Amino acid sequence: MFRPLSVYIGARYTRAKRRNHFISFISLTSMLGVALGVTALITVLSVMNGFEKELRERILGMTSHAIVTGSDSTLTDWQSLQARIQGFPNLVDSAPFVEGQAMLSQGSRVRGTMLRGVDPALEPRVSTIGEKMIQGHLDNLQPGSYGIILGKDLAIAMGVATGDKITLITPHVSPTPAGVIPRLKRLDVVGVFEIGMYEYDSSMAIMNIEDAAVLFRIPGKVSGLRLELSDVYAAPRLTRELMQTLPPEYRAADWTFQHANFFRALKTEKTVMFVILMLIVAVAAFNIVSTLVMMVTDKQSDIAILRTLGMPPSGIMQIFIIQGIVIGLIGTILGVIGGVALALNIEHLIASIEQMLGYQFLPADVYYISTLPSDLRWDDVTTVAIAAFILSVISTLYPSWRAAQVRPAEALRYD
Repeated sequence: MFRPLSVYIGARYTRAKRRNHFISFISLTSMLGVALGVTALITVLSVMNGFEKELRERILGMTSHAIVTGSDSTLTDWQSLQARIQGFPNLVDSAPFVEGQAMLSQGSRVRGTMLRGVDPALEPRVSTIGEKMIQGHLDNLQPGSYGIILGKDLAIAMGVATGDKITLITPHVSPTPAGVIPRLKRLDVVGVFEIGMYEYDSSMAIMNIEDAAVLFRIPGKVSGLRLELSDVYAAPRLTRELMQTLPPEYRAADWTFQHANFFRALKTEKTVMFVILMLIVAVAAFNIVSTLVMMVTDKQSDIAILRTLGMPPSGIMQIFIIQGIVIGLIGTILGVIGGVALALNIEHLIASIEQMLGYQFLPADVYYISTLPSDLRWDDVTTVAIAAFILSVISTLYPSWRAAQVRPAEALRYD
């Protein structure tokens, strides 16, 4: 239990003007070191949370929370399957799709693409593609029109825009008297979308589901059903329930399976970054050790007088523990304030710096996300603040123990 006298003297040592200005400087740098370490840690964790959130939203905006398909990767009567699974918990809606790989050709330009056939009336229920259109509309994909919607970067690479024509080459071949040749189809570009994720904007193309089924030679069939869930984290449980309920000719998969390694890598990276930056906080916190050691040396005569007046060694320890706690607490509070303020404004700050320098830190053709998102989570702030404060308290133990070992007679011999 801390004694009132120890608390008073420890606090007075912290705020008093010391004779040794070097010790005051070291105390200030220790405090600022803790503050900067906490600020950096909160900001970096918030940015990594922002990246994870943005990636999850963008990936799940184009891919499915879960899919159901047949053993041969096709479904014949998808309407009956849709009605059968409609009552499952967390299942909001579903929509059919056709998907396959193809090539696009325009003059001398050739690019591979992931072609997805969708129903314009049902697709908005399971994806955000309709909200990401920058040219044209999803409703332009009418059956039999053989229109196509391209990602923004794919359209730029092919040199086309809405109203132009482009040639689609499917992997299926047609026998002719001249030999086997790939199937070609001339398509009208009826729209352009921008997800904001280069992987999709540079390689994804959308068609009407009936037209895509004809091109991939599965007329009357679909590749599967895409499922929209109310809770994306319930996807693994839902897929297990579907597999237990549906006949064995059906297969189900969820987004955690399709992108498991990606999100596991993000989580591992965040953990490693937390440990690395916490070492910076630890270095700053253990600067308190040198501050208190020099303080003990500077205050040996005061310690000796307090001992001769009857203060026990535990009281002497408490004085310097209080001083270290005050330094660590002020540094942690300043760091939390700075970290929260920076995390909440870093997107605008980086945008201003990029505009001022005329340079983009995250080019869209290199990184998944070309902006610097931030998602401040208060549980991270609490964890960082508690960890920094605990490290500050631990760093006070050795100097305080040294202070308690001061012998009054030897300390006062030359005073």
